[in-house]
Amino acid sequence: MHIFIYSDESGVFDKVNNDYFVFAGIICFGKNEKDNWTRRYSAVERTLRKSNNLQDIELKACILDNKQKGTLFRSLNNYRKFAVIIKQKSVFDSIFKDKKSKQRYLDYAYKIAVKNAFEFAIKNNEIKSTEVTDLHFYVDEHSTATNGRYELRESLEGEFKNGTHNWNYTTYFPPLFENLNSVDVVFCNSKQHYLVRASDIIANRIYYLSRHNNLEKLQSIKNLNIIWLP
Repeated sequence: MHIFIYSDESGVFDKVNNDYFVFAGIICFGKNEKDNWTRRYSAVERTLRKSNNLQDIELKACILDNKQKGTLFRSLNNYRKFAVIIKQKSVFDSIFKDKKSKQRYLDYAYKIAVKNAFEFAIKNNEIKSTEVTDLHFYVDEHSTATNGRYELRESLEGEFKNGTHNWNYTTYFPPLFENLNSVDVVFCNSKQHYLVRASDIIANRIYYLSRHNNLEKLQSIKNLNIIWLP
């Protein structure tokens, strides 16, 4: 089985001026599901463009009004979604001292959010760990600095393909998918990927609800696997 993961972020990773940071996205089990969900979301976008005279605009959360964002978000009710909400005030100050440590923490948060969604799917018999052969990650290109892209790919490969060791290499943790052949990470422009734009809508919604401490609405989002860090 091939699994396709689309994601985007919302917020600024800067604890001095921001309380929350969010990664969120969509997970498709198999090419047929990926193609079907892409067609469905493109149809919703097309309708929204025509009814709101938005023909030449990329439909991202930052340029849409609340009603338009709500239309797109509701269209994603049946999509399999994941998210991590980082409570920045609780993150160690040392994490923010340099770009590398910040990026390592964000890579960790992203990886753990995706893993949580995978583990949920395995537990609920949506997928079998032994049948997963390839992972395809599509990440909005602004989410990771150029010099950090290799580290993210390496981190994902370690978690899902090669397995990981603890800090002193005395304990080995096997990979989640024992028969995995490849982990492909594509840093892309959201203009070319409907489901990356859909991920932007999801991340924006979760970020908004987090900022307003609306836990009831967060918990009511359909088909969402969500974790909080730290």
